[in-house]
Amino acid sequence: MNRFNRFVSLNFAAFLTLSAAGAFAASGEAAGAPKGLPKDDAAKHGTLRDVSSQPAVNSGACFFAADKGKSLVQGSCDVRALQVAAKEGQVYAQNQLGLVSALVVAQGTDIRQARSWFEKAARHGFAPAQVNLAVTYMNGWGVSQNYGAALNWLNAAAKQGHPSAYANLGILYMNGWGVRRDYAEAFKDLEIAANAGDAGAQSNLGYLYDGGLGVVQNYSAAARWYQLAAENGNALGQNNLADLYLRGQGIRQSYPQAFYWFQKSAQQGHTGARIKLGFLLMNGLGTAKDSSAAYAWILSASQAGDHRGDDYLIELQRDLDQPHLAQATQQARSLERNAAQRNVLVSLVP
Repeated sequence: MNRFNRFVSLNFAAFLTLSAAGAFAASGEAAGAPKGLPKDDAAKHGTLRDVSSQPAVNSGACFFAADKGKSLVQGSCDVRALQVAAKEGQVYAQNQLGLVSALVVAQGTDIRQARSWFEKAARHGFAPAQVNLAVTYMNGWGVSQNYGAALNWLNAAAKQGHPSAYANLGILYMNGWGVRRDYAEAFKDLEIAANAGDAGAQSNLGYLYDGGLGVVQNYSAAARWYQLAAENGNALGQNNLADLYLRGQGIRQSYPQAFYWFQKSAQQGHTGARIKLGFLLMNGLGTAKDSSAAYAWILSASQAGDHRGDDYLIELQRDLDQPHLAQATQQARSLERNAAQRNVLVSLVP
């Protein structure tokens, strides 16, 4: 069996990630593209949010929303002053301290303390903190995992029209966590969030169109939503858009475009994208053949716990001499370290 056919038979089943994971995506086949290779998962885990009623850039904010709320940026702030304000009951300060406790290494990250600050603000009706508190329950950060509690806090934030609440409610309904699985309800919630610009919701909405879940299957619509998510920097959207380009479903088949978007996703640490990127590199599809780079990308996925490309490593080891193998192995370690650092911020965007 040649390398291309082995790639065809590789089963990319669902798995969990901290920043937008999910269930299976529908498989599809198209002439000239690998067959039987389903896309990776749609989003399962929620993400911390900090979209508040405060101005987009607040001089007292340690973290603020940038790029129309698509990213979380650390600002210069007086943590002690923030602590005083939080103890006085200011909900914005309490939510900010939750983010500081979760993210600022210099302050000594403490997710339990973060959850405590989120809860204080959430109980006073502050929607961003309600979403953040729900996410801690969804992921079991600083507290026992509790989807029922997450559902209650997300419903509270959704009543205030918070887009991220709808995005995470969609995740719960997609997976049947704390509720009965209901793709139609997931679609409704995700559509609200996606239209508000939530990249994770855009990716998940594309997934529902892709698989015909809660809506009539429509690869063109899936491609449109994946494209929006990908352009907004969502790693899963980038991976699934690349899959559509690989297959030519809902979009014209293109190995160069598949390579481009797999690379974008792989650079953010998406292990499925790393394996597929490695496959394209080892076969010179959409890019020049590069066995060393292919080995580095696939090995980095394996080192992160995703062993679906391990058979390719054995083949590539036969193609590389020892100096190139050692260099690729070192590169893989570097890729994994960078991904670990990046994923913390990626999973905590507003």
